[in-house]
Order: sequence, then C-alpha cells, then structure tokens
Amino acid sequence: MHVDLVTVVVAEYDPAIAFFTEVLGFDLVEDSPSLTTDGRPKRWVVVRPPGAQTGLLLARADSERQERAVGDQVAGRVGFFLQVDDFDAVHRRMVDAGVEFVRPPRTEPYGRVAVFRDIAGNRWDLLGPA
Repeated sequence: MHVDLVTVVVAEYDPAIAFFTEVLGFDLVEDSPSLTTDGRPKRWVVVRPPGAQTGLLLARADSERQERAVGDQVAGRVGFFLQVDDFDAVHRRMVDAGVEFVRPPRTEPYGRVAVFRDIAGNRWDLLGPA
C-alpha cells in the first residue's frame, strides 16, 4: 500500500507544469484531457519527482471555493516536503530560477531545511542531509 497522488489546486495548468518540471525537476507523468463530474472539460495532470512513487495531481481551480484554496491548501502551514540528496545545489538552482524562499536555509538535527513557496503559493520544506 502507498499514497499514489496528492492534489495541489493551481490557478492554471501550464504554468504549474512548467514550475514543477522545469524548476523543481519533476517528471510530467500524464497530461490527458478529462471531464469534471458535471461534464466540463479539464485535464488530468500528474507530476512526480524522478523515481518517486507518490505524485502530485495538478488540479486547476474551477469554482470560487477552489480559487480561494489556491496557495492555502494547508491553512498557511508547510504542507509539502521535498527531500533532496544535494541540498546546496538544489537550493542554488531554485534561487537562480526565482523561487521564493520564505525562510533561509538552516541546519536542524534532522538535516538542512529551507521553506519555499510553489507556484500556487503553498509552503514546502526543501530538506537535505545535515
């Protein structure tokens, strides 16, 4: 048993795909036309870190309620955690790409950590070894 997908509500598909694939280095696993439960067109977009089992379903907000959730999926808390082997290289690449870091890198007993925002505004921990 494993968690297959976690939904991230985004404003638009293409900028979100670009952020997760070009900036974070995720793989675009699927981008297929689909329909909402009431028959409106949408896309089924899945991105996943290379080699990972769990992916993100990028879901475009299609109602006022969903639009309010963009960037605030976990009520302002860090809700996503990206573990990397080379913290400094990944952090540098993300800074060079314009990613907003809301907390600078620091060393904790469990390793290196810095808090950044994704394209939607959600907070993530970038985590690496100490």
